[in-house]
Amino acid sequence: MTDALGEAGAGWPDRRSPDQPLPNTLAEVRQQIDSLDSELIALISKRARLAERVAEIKQLSNESQTSFYRPEREAQVLSRVRERNPGPLSGDTMVWLFREIMSACLALEQPLSVACLGPSGTFSEQAALRAFGHGAQLVLEPGIPEVFRAVAAGSVDFGVVPVENSTEGSVSQTLDALAFGATGGALYGAWVPGEVRICGELSLKIDQQLMARQDARDVRPQRIVSHAQSLAQCREWLDVHYPGVERIAVQSNSEAARLAAESPSIMAIGPTLAAEQHGLDIVAANIQDSAFNTTRFVVIGRDTVPPSGADKTSLVLSVNNMPGALSRLLAPLAEAGIDVMRIESRPARERAWEYVFFIDFEGHADDERIRAALTKMQPFCSSLRILGSYPRAVMSASSPNAAGGSIMGGVVS
Repeated sequence: MTDALGEAGAGWPDRRSPDQPLPNTLAEVRQQIDSLDSELIALISKRARLAERVAEIKQLSNESQTSFYRPEREAQVLSRVRERNPGPLSGDTMVWLFREIMSACLALEQPLSVACLGPSGTFSEQAALRAFGHGAQLVLEPGIPEVFRAVAAGSVDFGVVPVENSTEGSVSQTLDALAFGATGGALYGAWVPGEVRICGELSLKIDQQLMARQDARDVRPQRIVSHAQSLAQCREWLDVHYPGVERIAVQSNSEAARLAAESPSIMAIGPTLAAEQHGLDIVAANIQDSAFNTTRFVVIGRDTVPPSGADKTSLVLSVNNMPGALSRLLAPLAEAGIDVMRIESRPARERAWEYVFFIDFEGHADDERIRAALTKMQPFCSSLRILGSYPRAVMSASSPNAAGGSIMGGVVS
């Protein structure tokens, strides 16, 4: 998705105005559109052939499979696309288009396999498609721990998991998996902390829909089912509109839609995609309590990511039991002018009433000022581990829906 671009990002013309005057008649407009479409097809095909050549060169040079996808290079290219976009398409739309082109080209080099929470129709699936484009091969797992296991075992290249929501806070399963790893026999698989790293992030605007079978949309349900996070994000709306109706948490929103499709006594909450896939009607749209309901996802992999120039670093650490330890711990970051974006505590599994802290801050662990700050922090920590340094999100949470739909509003001309 990155080397497939070649070095075309360098030396791009900075076109802030049209190359020629706009045509005056509809026939002339259509003629220019047809001509431009032909040029686009030729250029994209040429780009795809270069992607195939990249794969040939890498195979001859025995480069490792992981070098086919470079998150830091992708972030640089997409940031440049946004900066040089003259309009009228939005920056997010242009980034989305380029990501899909890059995804298709990468699939010619080495298709990526990406694990996320399934079954099909979940917000996690939408996030994975936004992160990697439709050229990626998605592997839908039954739970978040299974996504981590697939990445750690090397059965997939990457995973996409939710880490925090603007309404309900952090996703504990993801934080625990990052901090503590997992134990398990051969049947379930296991990984140790550090085997899986954060190598990217993205945010997704979460719009929750209430859905039911067509023959049940006007009937008061006996149960409303959804993922626990979705139920929590719609708590106030449900209290007003469906007081007393039993709410049941299930493994995923797609599973909730499947249950609603099987029974007229059940309504489900989830994304529009889940309703479409299971043939359900939308009973009420956008029922989330917050209009700005957003979930942050992280991309997980097995390798470290080089600096992109616009990075974020995530740590997990435990603090020595001494007065003022946490404030002393954070002081080196403040002294270096490093912006701390998030700090959160979680219970430590090994010891009751002790906690580990998750910290996100700007910069890359290879940056000199970051290395110096981490060195100064060490004396105040009983443990400190870098979960990953990775490019900051390029697309906004409300950027075009990667799961489907026309970003052009259906206009073909």
